[in-house]
Parts: sequence; C-alpha cells; structure tokens
Amino acid sequence: MTSSVVYEGNLRTVCTHLRSGNVIETDAPPDNQGKGERFSPSDLVATALGACMMTIMGIKARDMEVDLSETTIDVEKIMKADPRRIGAINLTFHFPDSLKLDDKQRTILERAAHTCPVIYSIHPDIDVKVTFKWPVNV
Repeated sequence: MTSSVVYEGNLRTVCTHLRSGNVIETDAPPDNQGKGERFSPSDLVATALGACMMTIMGIKARDMEVDLSETTIDVEKIMKADPRRIGAINLTFHFPDSLKLDDKQRTILERAAHTCPVIYSIHPDIDVKVTFKWPVNV
C-alpha cells in the first residue's frame, strides 16, 4: 500500500504516507461546501503535476550537473462544472536569476519535464499549459 486516508468529518480527510509517516490533510473548497483550510483533493492533483515535473527536471539537471535549487512553480487549477472536475492546470516555472543555461540545456530540461508520470496520468480533456520562465542571460 502507498497511503491510508481517514475521513474525519466536516469534509476533511487525513492522508498518511505509509513509508514515511508524512501526513497531508485535505478539505473541500469553499465553492464545494468546504472550509478551504487545507489543500482540496483536486488541488493536490494539480500540485502533484508541478512537483512531478520538477522532480523529473531535477533528475535530468543532476545528470547534467545543473543546480535547479530555488526554482518555483506557480500552480493554477481551474475547475469546470457538470460534472464538477478539473478543466485546466496552468504551471509557470520560475528559475533563479543565477541559473546560466544555453538553449540546448533548457530544451533538454523542458522535454524532461514533459515526461513525468503524472502528466501521462492526466485525462486528455484537462487542458495543461506549462510556461518556463528562464532568466535572461546577458
């Protein structure tokens, strides 16, 4: 098993990663009768995509002896109705100004990001937009 999920009531779950014991709590969002005090399950899907893409980029960067530390990702999840579902995920990667890469290195890292397992698991009806904001190397 990977994890266990316990429903605590009031639209909150406690999710435990069995190998590490790490815990994530979820809430339903305010627009779906919840408190919105924690990630919603659909927030975790969108966030998992960003984390997975960054992890795969990190593996490739390590092989290339490139340090991607301090890279951040803005994650935007857009919901649709009837049925309620994720309609779009927008990810914007922001790389530190100190990062100096040529076009070939950037292309390799971008292509690596698009091979993460989560992106292959996202339903094709979900519009995924990924933007890479590389520093301007002068």
